[in-house]
Amino acid sequence: MSESRQDATSSKVTAGVNEFLTFTLGHEEYGMEITKVQEIRGYDAVTKLANTPEFLKGITNLRGIIVPIIDMRIKFNMAHAEYNDLTVVIIINVAHRVVGMVVDGVSDVITLAPDQIKPAPEFGGAIDTKYVMGIGAVDDRMLILVDIEKLMSSQDMDLVETAAAA
Repeated sequence: MSESRQDATSSKVTAGVNEFLTFTLGHEEYGMEITKVQEIRGYDAVTKLANTPEFLKGITNLRGIIVPIIDMRIKFNMAHAEYNDLTVVIIINVAHRVVGMVVDGVSDVITLAPDQIKPAPEFGGAIDTKYVMGIGAVDDRMLILVDIEKLMSSQDMDLVETAAAA
C-alpha cells in the first residue's frame, strides 16, 4: 500500500470515523461510514432510464427527491443477485447528493477501534482497491471498509448525476 493511502486510512480512523454500517454482497461483508447513511429501505421497483450504465438500476422518488439507485453487485462486477425480501436499499448522502445503493442485506452497526482496521492489501494492477478504506477485523469477521464518498464521487459514478438530471 502506498504511504499516502495508509495515511488517509489512519487519519480518517483517528478523526473519529469508527462506526460502520455493515452490509452484505454475495458472501462478502462490507462496511461504510455510518455518518453517510440517511435511511435503509426495502427494495421497490424503480423507473428505468435509457442509455445509462448497467449498474444504474433506475431512479425513484423519495419524498420529492429524485434518487438514482445503484446495484452494488453490478458496480463491483459480482454475479447478478435475485432481489428478494432481504434485499435493501441504503440511502446515502455523499458529495452533496442522495443516492440509493442496492445490497443483499444489512447486518448491523459496529464500532471499530483504530487497531482493528488494517490497511487494504495491494494487489498491483490486478484488483482496484482505490475505494477500499481498509479491512476491519472483528472477532472472526473480516469487513471490507468502503470509502463510499470516494466511490460515489468517482468519474464513472458522475454518470449517475448526469443520468438523473436528464
